[in-house]
Amino acid sequence: MSESKNRVLVTGATSGIGEALVYKYAQSDIVTACGRNQDKLAEFESRGVSSSRFDMTDKQQVFDAAEKLEAHDIIILNAGVCEYIDNANKFDSALFERVIQANLIATGYCLEAFIPKIKKGGQLVIVSSSASFLPLPRAQAYGASKAALSYLTRVMQVELKDIDVTLVHPGFVETPLTNKNDFPMPCLVSVEQAAERIYEGVSKRKNEVHFPKRFTLFLKLFSLLPFNVWLPLAKRIKR
Repeated sequence: MSESKNRVLVTGATSGIGEALVYKYAQSDIVTACGRNQDKLAEFESRGVSSSRFDMTDKQQVFDAAEKLEAHDIIILNAGVCEYIDNANKFDSALFERVIQANLIATGYCLEAFIPKIKKGGQLVIVSSSASFLPLPRAQAYGASKAALSYLTRVMQVELKDIDVTLVHPGFVETPLTNKNDFPMPCLVSVEQAAERIYEGVSKRKNEVHFPKRFTLFLKLFSLLPFNVWLPLAKRIKR
C-alpha cells in the first residue's frame, strides 16, 4: 500500500463485515460507505466517513451512485444476502431468484459501474464465501450464487488490466446474517477478525484471502477428493 491515504469504497457497509471494514480502513484511509440503511450511513457521516445510499439490486441506482464518485484506489464489493431452501423437494424458485439477484447479478451491475472508477494500479476486492468450495445442505441458492461469484472473480483476475483483484472466501463470521443460523458454525470468527484478515490480504495484494484457515483448508481438502467421499458426510450434516 502507498503511505498516502487511499480512497476506499465498501458496499454492504451498514452491517457485518462491511461495517467492520469501514471502521478498519477509516483509521488510515478515506472511506466511502455504501448501503441502504440511512441511519447507519448518517452515523458514518457523523464520524467523518463519506456515504452513498443505493440498492445494489437496482441497476439505475448503482449507476447513479457511480456517476457521483471520484476515482478510488480500492473498491470492495461485499454486499450480499443469505437465505436457505429448507425442502429441496419443494424448491423455492422465488427465494432462489432473490439470492442470485442480490449476490450475483447485483455484483455484475457494480462491476460495470465501478470498474471505471478504479485508479490504474488500484484494487478490486470481491467477497464470496467458503460455501462455494463444497455443496452444503440447504445452500442451493446461497452456495450457487457464491460459487458463481468466485468463478466470476477468477475470470476478472485473468482479464482485468492495470487492476489487481482479490477474492475473499470467509468461513463463518458472526454477523446479523449468521445470527439467524440454526446450526453449528465451526471456527466462528468476529467481524473485527474478518476485517483484519481481509485488510491484511488486500494490503499484500493477494489473489485469494480465506479464513479461518483451520476451517477453510478442511473444506478445500475435501473439494479435491472424489465427490462420493463428501456425499455421505454432507447427507449426515443434513440429518
